[in-house]
Amino acid sequence: MRGVLPAVAAAGLLLTGLGLSASAAGSSKRVSGWLNWRGPAQNGTSTETGLPDRWEPGGANDLWHIDIGGGGTPVIANGKLYALGYTGERDDLQEIVFCADATTGKLLWQHPFSDFLSDIAYNRYAIGSPEIDPETGNVYVITSPGIFLAYTPDGKELWRHSLMEELGRLTFTNGRSGGPFVDEDFVYARYITSNWGAEGPASDRFYAFDKKTGELVWSSTPGGPPKDPSFARPYFSWRNGKRVFYSGTGDGNVVCVNARTGEPIWRYPMSAGGVNASVVLYKDIAVAMHADENLDSSEIGRMIGLRVTDEGTKPADPAAPQTPVLPRSAEVWRNPIESISSSPALVSDKLYEVAKTGSLNCIDAGTGKVLWKHKLGPDELHASPLYADGKLYVPIQNGLFFILKPGESDATELSKAQLDGRCIGQPAVWNGKVYVFSTKKLYCFGKKGGSAAPAAAPAEPPHPPVGKPVALQVIPAEVLLRPGQKAHFRIRGIDASGFPTADLDSTQAKWVKFIPPTAKVRAEMNGTFDAKGELIAAPDNKPSAGAFEATLNGLHGYIRGRILPDIPFKEDFEEFSLDAPHATETGVKFSYPPLPWIGARFKWEVRDLNGNKVLAKTLDNIFFQRATTFFGFPDMKNYTVEADVMSDGNRRTMSSVGLINQRYYVNLLGNSQQLEVTSTPDRLDATVPFKWAPKEWYHLKTRVDRSPDGSGVIRAKAWKKGESEPDQWTIEVKRPTVHEHGSPGFFGFAPQSLFRSYIDNIVVTPNK
Repeated sequence: MRGVLPAVAAAGLLLTGLGLSASAAGSSKRVSGWLNWRGPAQNGTSTETGLPDRWEPGGANDLWHIDIGGGGTPVIANGKLYALGYTGERDDLQEIVFCADATTGKLLWQHPFSDFLSDIAYNRYAIGSPEIDPETGNVYVITSPGIFLAYTPDGKELWRHSLMEELGRLTFTNGRSGGPFVDEDFVYARYITSNWGAEGPASDRFYAFDKKTGELVWSSTPGGPPKDPSFARPYFSWRNGKRVFYSGTGDGNVVCVNARTGEPIWRYPMSAGGVNASVVLYKDIAVAMHADENLDSSEIGRMIGLRVTDEGTKPADPAAPQTPVLPRSAEVWRNPIESISSSPALVSDKLYEVAKTGSLNCIDAGTGKVLWKHKLGPDELHASPLYADGKLYVPIQNGLFFILKPGESDATELSKAQLDGRCIGQPAVWNGKVYVFSTKKLYCFGKKGGSAAPAAAPAEPPHPPVGKPVALQVIPAEVLLRPGQKAHFRIRGIDASGFPTADLDSTQAKWVKFIPPTAKVRAEMNGTFDAKGELIAAPDNKPSAGAFEATLNGLHGYIRGRILPDIPFKEDFEEFSLDAPHATETGVKFSYPPLPWIGARFKWEVRDLNGNKVLAKTLDNIFFQRATTFFGFPDMKNYTVEADVMSDGNRRTMSSVGLINQRYYVNLLGNSQQLEVTSTPDRLDATVPFKWAPKEWYHLKTRVDRSPDGSGVIRAKAWKKGESEPDQWTIEVKRPTVHEHGSPGFFGFAPQSLFRSYIDNIVVTPNK
């Protein structure tokens, strides 16, 4: 049954969860196939045999294609193929989550999604891949703007999250959306987020959700400030009796993290940029690579072999105080191969990798020695090689697709085909067939019949015995509530390795408000727990945020949460106390922005301006010169948002400032002297001239009207503060399809962190 949950039940999810009982979520029989983009062994290989030696597009073994482009990898289970692609051009572009018959290519179901509030370039959509749960057959996918979805195999939606509006997930022009990953009872997501509270600073974070309910179980920040988004898929393994994963991160580290608790075990700094290639594990050596400047030399790019040991770890630097750092001695080998995000295939003791320069490399996995190189093309961007049935299936950036047989000193080229579009995703194999995306089509070639030896996942070692409980794990770990709403929690014990010991009676827990010792803002969530163990948000329409500590059987666990006001509401910042000394401006005191606002920390601050308290764009960090902040719920709609806004600057350069309404930016652009309505610049960017001056206050107002057929109008007007409101809208943008809902918010741009934007007197009211 699909539908928005009532308020009491929905509080258990971060926000816009759609429910289905766990018993209906899927079959108890495990499914097999190509369930994630790296394959059954997590390393780009398959044990399947009977695969084709040649591919002749339009020939006998060219089975079918679908005119849907993509940049990821399709996944296959029980004869069904699932993929994230896109169709349409510019204004009409939509991403599509779809299912097809893996044998015939017949489309079985599809769900379209529009981009919003991102800066992704048009030709960089659908780089992510879905993932299939081997227990239930359910399918998980994350769209480019960060809609995280769970489906049954038949395409029924189980739950969803808007990662941008709920967790502050950031987007980038390169469209690196990656994909989710499943391990046992968890489905994970990883992104650079700028959330709230301790997670306000931007960082590459990992999030673990209950795969059946969508509830957040934990979040983890194993590194420091990000340098680049990473969409490497973590490699899951066992280490000292713990379930762990290894991954490259956006801050240039390789990390090891407890997959059951999110506890960072260690990190190893290796790059001045992000690490996008996925780690593979050879015996006790983690192989990682990157294509940015190295930390210990001016050379660009490197592949390393890192011994996965806990020995010699030392306390981290202040940028990541919780994560021990591996010593340099843990690096057992290195070579100069550079890769942007193409990930290696591991076959026995050999690694096969396509470098940034377009050469296929064969590397000894134990020593890092490059055994041979074979030039395929001018360059390689994202696509990874696939090894199966003694052959390498290798797409490259310019759309060429190779089938090669690797040998001791070189590779023999068996087949080469030119595809329509570019190739930036790894192929997949199933039942005698090979599947590969280009930016124009999804292709399938191979046998019409079945395979003699279908792929199988390697056997896992026995699960270690569960120990005595040492802490509580409270689910969900984070909630977002409206005034008066309730949230129910599950509590279980976990042992020292993070494995669940037993479900506990949550009604017996003692709850107290908790302020972390490192908190910048010593605030509390305005809510109380009742005798049933339910958290009840205070009924007053005021924002608050904070944490609670649960104590049961002498053990402790924690949750954090936010309460945001429902409409109508307003914020004029006059109740804020300016008592925090500024780190970079002597004698200046300020206040942190409202704690429950997403993406506000370190990007905005409350200041005094001519005797009036206002929200001002920070200038401390050039990486934060753009700031998008949300202060509502992703399911909000049919509202008007308005505020006083001001730009700093001069005749040549001004800052820009704007509002967000239902996933549309409405911005006053300083340098171009325009009023703009946009959601994604490549798809919608409507402007009208509007002359405005720096250091003068203006009033900005916007509403979105959506018709029953999905069409609608985005309206906005601006005028100098103190003057009468114009009768007519300054800009009206008609669209055949309008976003149905979205959180209100605001935007600021301080070019080169030179001139501030200011916001005051924010008001949100229902549309009349």
